[in-house]
Amino acid sequence: METLRVENVNKSFGALEAVKDLSLAVPPGTVYGFLGPNGAGKTTTIRMIMEIILPDSGQILVNGRRNTSSDALDRVGYLPEERGVYRKMKVREALEFFAELKGMRRRTHGPKIDAWMERFEMTSVRDKKLEELSKGNQQKIQFLTTVIHEPDLIILDEPFMGLDPLNADLVKEVILEQKARGAAIVFSTHLMESAEKLCDAICLINKGQKVLDGEVRSVKRNFGRNHVALGYEGKPDFLVELKNHGLVERYNDSGNHVEIHLRNAASPQKLLAAAMQNVEVLRFEVVEPSLHEIFIATVKEN
Repeated sequence: METLRVENVNKSFGALEAVKDLSLAVPPGTVYGFLGPNGAGKTTTIRMIMEIILPDSGQILVNGRRNTSSDALDRVGYLPEERGVYRKMKVREALEFFAELKGMRRRTHGPKIDAWMERFEMTSVRDKKLEELSKGNQQKIQFLTTVIHEPDLIILDEPFMGLDPLNADLVKEVILEQKARGAAIVFSTHLMESAEKLCDAICLINKGQKVLDGEVRSVKRNFGRNHVALGYEGKPDFLVELKNHGLVERYNDSGNHVEIHLRNAASPQKLLAAAMQNVEVLRFEVVEPSLHEIFIATVKEN
């Protein structure tokens, strides 16, 4: 049984169709990337899962039960995109409050809270009010309130926003640990590199509709083998010329390293020959496209 199942869900705001006939399923022990451009309908869908707003039609099941059940929502941890804390609460009080709100008993949550605070280097501020903390530390506390009760379903809307690289890596580590204990994690982000490293499966929506979904490996394999990684020394002007001559559909140049998406009829061998006439080629490899490339191409097509 899937931890989360969304079945034919629709939501409109006046004339705006925010979500159109959306279905998805997330099994236990899966990190599921919920991706899309701004305004695609991601946050609206997440709010429907959390019953902040209700769908116009369709249904949402958590552990096989409609999410109108309080028991179902008690097994969910939710980190919203719009950050917010009870500013006058002290750090430890806030963690205790949310643990008990989700059904944990004081004698069991105490040691867990201590362990989480130590791991996230929050012990020294345990008696400070949340309003006294930096935004990054407030973000860490809000993340901890999401996972403290070991939920079956964890929904993270832009979880790395406001975190420095060290703490972002710590959050990634915890996400993978939660997956290992069997939690289903729905993970919305604009950071395609993070999604590629963490996600087992993805769903890409655009203008409220699902346009791509599946296991990351399958999505990348099915997208085609017309991507080339090219390392070179020389001026990048040749890339514009190759595009003008019909070999290159688009490219992403990061300075002596470029990811190239060939036109459908273009041959990698022709690209290599053309590149060697203009620059010194240090690396040439036909590769699977990155999620970034897939995201850009799919959104443009739709």
